Order: sequence, then structure tokens, then C-alpha cells
Amino acid sequence: MLTIASRVNVMNRLGRAMADGTRSRILLSLLDRPGYPAQLARDLGLSRTNVSNHLACLRGCGIVVAEPEGRQTRYEIADPHLAAALMALVDVTLAVDEHEPCIDPACSVPGCCTPHDEPVATALQ
Repeated sequence: MLTIASRVNVMNRLGRAMADGTRSRILLSLLDRPGYPAQLARDLGLSRTNVSNHLACLRGCGIVVAEPEGRQTRYEIADPHLAAALMALVDVTLAVDEHEPCIDPACSVPGCCTPHDEPVATALQ
């Protein structure tokens, strides 16, 4: 059973994982497909050492897992549910912009899909 303390711990780990721009870029890349440190470094214009350090942090936070493949290590999001949740979090955060229409045509959140000439409450106020 999740307690308040365990939920706070999870929130802190997620916050730490996403608080750094480089880790966020790595996460977004891994949401598209699994990756390897050298490939991530090349694609993101970073050093392998930098990428490896951030991957270690993401592993420590429980967000990604490392899968050995011969002499290489493949990194991927730890669980498909987590990947879906991260994508949903990104999408919802983008939807908070009051100047953008709701991204979910089947949205059932009260007050979300109001016309743009009406004020829309945002979670960031």
C-alpha cells in the first residue's frame, strides 16, 4: 500500500529526474525508442561521460533500466506504464497553455474545453 511518505519519495525521484534539461532530453529520446550511451551522446550533442552520468541518475531514480547487449548497454524506460505516464504528463502540461486547444478530443475534464474567449484556469497560476 502506498503511503504519503512513499508517494512523496516517488514525487521527489520524478522531480529529480526531470529537473535537469539534459536528463529531460534523454528521457524524451528514450520515450521514442531505447538508446545506447554513444548514440544518445551523438544525437543530443553531448559527451558520453555526461550522458552516462545522467543515465546513472535516471537509473537511480528508477525511471530507466540498463539491458546489457554484448559489449554495449541499451537503456530504456523502466516500464511501459511509466512511459505512458510520462507522455501523458508532457501532453497535459502542454494542454495547460490557455492559448492552445485541448489535445484530447474526448476530454471530459470540466472546464478544460471552453472556448478561447472564456477565461481558462491553469494549474500554473
